[in-house]
Amino acid sequence: MHRARRGGAMTSKRILPAVLGLLIASAAPASAEGDRYRAFSTTAESITGDISMDDFSITFANGRSLKFAALLGDHFTVDGERVNASVYSVEDPSDPELENGNRLCGAGDVTYLASWSGGEGLTTVAVFTGDEPPESSADMCASYTYQD
Repeated sequence: MHRARRGGAMTSKRILPAVLGLLIASAAPASAEGDRYRAFSTTAESITGDISMDDFSITFANGRSLKFAALLGDHFTVDGERVNASVYSVEDPSDPELENGNRLCGAGDVTYLASWSGGEGLTTVAVFTGDEPPESSADMCASYTYQD
């Protein structure tokens, strides 16, 4: 009569949870803070500082953030040219105080935010105060440029 080895059963009971843990960890987002961007333009350096941003929010150097309610579009008109972009509505419109006492917009609560490539290795973020989703950069109250 053949006897089963107990060690094999115990080993598989230990390995299975470890493998499942690794699979779950590898499926998690790389960073809970989003992608980091270094302030590049003078306005970004003096007002927002470095930021982190993902599809859910933008966080500024001083820790203040804006949460997004929804992604509204993936194209936008910049200086008359249609570009790939992300256009978000802001969940709780506000004009947070940022670096050196400056405000993100300074002309009312930010209701929408758009981001697009500002050139090789650069990202531009624009903020808007209107009631309707913006269609072009002409409607922005401010824009900031960051290094990817």
